[in-house]
Amino acid sequence: MPDRSVTATTLRTHTCGELRLSHAGQSVALSGWVQTTRDFGKFIFIDLRDRHGITQVAIRQDTQPELYELARKLGREFVLQVQGAVRERENKNPKNPTGDIEIVPTALELLSRAEVPPFLIEDETDGQEELRLQYRYLDIRRPLMAERLVLRSKVVKAMRRYLDTQGFLEIETPVLIKATPEGARDFLVPSRLQPGNFYALPQSPQILKQLLMVAGMDRYYQICKCFRDEDFRGDRQPEFTQLDCEMSFVEQEDILRNFDAMVRSVFREVGGIELPQLPRISYQECMEKYGSDKPDLRFGLPICDLNEAVQGTGFAVFDQALETGGLVAGICAIGLAGWSRKQTDALIEYVKQPHLGLKGLVTLRVEADGSYKSSADKFLDADRLKEIARACDAQPGDLVLIAAADKAACRRALGALRKHVADTAGLYDPKAWSVFYVIDFPLFERDAETGQLMAVHHPFVMPHAEDWAAYQAGQIPPENIRALCYDMVMNGNEIMSGSVRIHREDIQNRIFQLLGLSAEEIEQKFGFLLKAFRYGAPPHAGCAFGLDRWVMLMAGAESIREVMAFPKNSAGRDLMLDAPAPVDAAQLRELAIGVTL
Repeated sequence: MPDRSVTATTLRTHTCGELRLSHAGQSVALSGWVQTTRDFGKFIFIDLRDRHGITQVAIRQDTQPELYELARKLGREFVLQVQGAVRERENKNPKNPTGDIEIVPTALELLSRAEVPPFLIEDETDGQEELRLQYRYLDIRRPLMAERLVLRSKVVKAMRRYLDTQGFLEIETPVLIKATPEGARDFLVPSRLQPGNFYALPQSPQILKQLLMVAGMDRYYQICKCFRDEDFRGDRQPEFTQLDCEMSFVEQEDILRNFDAMVRSVFREVGGIELPQLPRISYQECMEKYGSDKPDLRFGLPICDLNEAVQGTGFAVFDQALETGGLVAGICAIGLAGWSRKQTDALIEYVKQPHLGLKGLVTLRVEADGSYKSSADKFLDADRLKEIARACDAQPGDLVLIAAADKAACRRALGALRKHVADTAGLYDPKAWSVFYVIDFPLFERDAETGQLMAVHHPFVMPHAEDWAAYQAGQIPPENIRALCYDMVMNGNEIMSGSVRIHREDIQNRIFQLLGLSAEEIEQKFGFLLKAFRYGAPPHAGCAFGLDRWVMLMAGAESIREVMAFPKNSAGRDLMLDAPAPVDAAQLRELAIGVTL
C-alpha cells in the first residue's frame, strides 16, 4: 500500500490518488473537484480530482436514484465530497494509478459550485499562456502544473536536507536594503517616514551574506527572493528565487567539491538520477571550442580553428578574416552531408540574424565515397577541401559549416549554430544530462564604447593570486586577470554562479578604483563593507543557484514561468492581480512622490 499522502480530515479520509485494490471493501471519504462526468443513461461516472490524482465514482440510477439525480447536475470544477465503499472496477484503467478501483457512494455533498472554466483543466489544455496566467489558480489545477510545483518543493527539501547535514544555518536577510550597483536596475521602495529616501529590493543578498561571514556564522544558506528591474526578455522574471550560500575558511576547491556533492544528491533523491562527478572546463576552452560560457555538452560539434588550413587560398572571404586578425572556423555536423540545399540555406539565414551578424556560411560535404563538395568549389581545390575536412575530423557523411569573421563574432555565431543544428537534427537525447563547472573567468572586461573596465561577475570577486601579483608588477593588464569565479552549467543553462570573495580591504579598494569609482563613491556605496573588513574578515566564498531554472530543466518545461506558482508575463505584468497598477493621489502625497509621464 502506498504511503499516506495527507493526514485524514473530517472531509476526507484519503486523497484522490491514494486508493488501490488493497483498500477494496473499505468505507472512505474523498473530496475534490469534478474533472468530468460521463452519463450512460443507467450509470453516471464521476472523475474526482485533487492534486494527488483522480478517482472514479460510479453511481447506478436504479439503486441510487437520489445520488444519480444530484450527479446529473454537477458541472466541471464543482467541489464535491464523496462518502462510500471502495470496490474493484470491471473496466480497469492501467494508465491511472487508481484505475483498478472505484467508489460506490453512499453520500454526495456539494461543497462549492463553479462557473464553466475559461479553458480545459487538463494537461492538453486549449488555454493560451496569457489566459492561463490571468486565471493562474485554475491553471495550477492541471495535473502537469501541480506536478511541477510538487517537484519544486521536493528540490527545495532535498537542498535543505543536504545543507543541514553539512552544518549550514538557514538565515534570512532583509528585503528592504540600500541600493547598490550590480549591473541591473533596482526596484525602489519609497520611505514614508523619511520622505525623499528609498529602500531597494535586493538583486541578491551578496553583501549581506559576506557580512554574515564577517559575523562568524561560518556557513549560511537561504531560499530567497531576488529582484531585478531589467528590460523584459522572454525567459526572465522581475522577481525570482535562488538558493544562496556562503562558507567561511574555504578555498575554491572546497566550494566546488561541496556543491558538486549537493547537486548529485538532489538529482539522486528527487529524480533517481546518478550524475558523475562534475567535470571542470576553463572559460577560455569553453569560448574557443563552443563559442559560449554555458555550452550544452549533451552533444559534440566543437568549433574547429581553420586559420592554418585556409592560409593562402585566395578566397577573399577567408583572406579578409585572416588579414584583419579574425578567425576562420567550422563545426562538423556528423552524418548531415545528406541535408538538402534548402536545409543548408536555412542555416545560412540563421547565422545572418542581427544578434549573430555573419554574412553567410561556406558548406563542405564529405560524400559517402570520400569525395568533397563545397559551396566554395570554385575557390577551393580538392586538396584544400581535404585539409579543411581533416582539421575538423570530418568523415564520409559529415557536413562542415564554416564561418569567417572577427574572433568573438565567429565563435559566438558558431556557438549558437552548433546548438541550432543539434536541436534541428535531433543529435542528442533530450533526457540526458550535462552538468559541469566553468572556471577561470576573466575578472574584468572593457566596455566596447567607453573602454572602461567592468566586472564580469561583480566587484567582490577575488583575483587569482598569481595574476594579481603579475598585474601589480606591471606584467599583465587588468583585463588579463583571472577571477576565482565559477559557474555551473546544466544542459546549456547557467544554473549556479559563485566566487571566492575579496576579504581584504586593500584588494577590494583597488578593485573599486579599477572600476572607476572615486574615493567618495567607494565610501558612500561600500563604506560599511570596508569598515567590516577592518574588524577581521575570514577568507570566504559562496554561490547562488537559480532555483526556477533548475526546476524548469528537471521538469522538462519550456519556460521558468511553467514552474513558478504566480509568475509575471513576458512584459513583467501579473495578469491575475493586474499589477503593476496606479495608486491614488493621496497615497502618493503621503510618500512625497510626484508622477510624471
